[in-house]
Amino acid sequence: MPRLWQTIASIWAWLVLVVCLLLWFPIVLLAVLLTAPFDRGRYIPGLMFRKVAPTMAFLNPLWRFRYSGALPADPRRPFVVVSNHESFSDILLISHLPWEMKWLSKAELFRIPVLGWMMWLVGDIPVKRGFGPSAIEALARCRKRLAQRVSVLIFPEGTRSKTAELLPFKDGAFRLAIDSGVPILPLAVSGTRTALRKHDWRFGKSVAEVRVLEPVETTGLTPADVPALKARVRAMIVEARDALSSAQIARRAHPSHRTGEGQ
Repeated sequence: MPRLWQTIASIWAWLVLVVCLLLWFPIVLLAVLLTAPFDRGRYIPGLMFRKVAPTMAFLNPLWRFRYSGALPADPRRPFVVVSNHESFSDILLISHLPWEMKWLSKAELFRIPVLGWMMWLVGDIPVKRGFGPSAIEALARCRKRLAQRVSVLIFPEGTRSKTAELLPFKDGAFRLAIDSGVPILPLAVSGTRTALRKHDWRFGKSVAEVRVLEPVETTGLTPADVPALKARVRAMIVEARDALSSAQIARRAHPSHRTGEGQ
């Protein structure tokens, strides 16, 4: 890809994102105020906020994002949603999914003007890495959201993997699901690694997909089952991620066989 075109497209995409955030902020604020009496989990404002991501991705000429899989029949059934983590742009890809989830995110994001303010407004959950009390408080907030019938999303690797190999999964998401008596909903992300590389402000060309996998029930499980549950879900995500990656390679090799973008 010519470097000049990449730079121009990236400037345009960042500008679109900034404009979207500025336009969305008063709308989300108004939604929080109007729905506060009956929407304690801030489901509606959160769903509105997530629309920034697909709008920006659609207007980014370097990206083609889509989702697939079996979507939950009831969007208000709470899940602990877990996904592999390839890039910061995973957030923009996963936000294409048409139901609301509260994101467990690093506290630094909440300090970004406008973006961070909206994350606070819609009830996303900050956590300070390496600070135990913050993690305990964050998981308590996750339990509260689940009790309000709103799913929460956690990247169990804790940070982005620098290679194609998934990092070890941490226990927190799986312990949370067992303690709260809710299922795990795995997501597999593929193709975002080139969308926004670490330490580079420019966007790259990316054809990416997030696939919703079958829920994994936790009924009857105890904390002793966390290692087995974690291994099972990780294996599901790796298998689905690899299948998505293989399909993307095949479509690039045989462009005439590409199917439509779907959702």
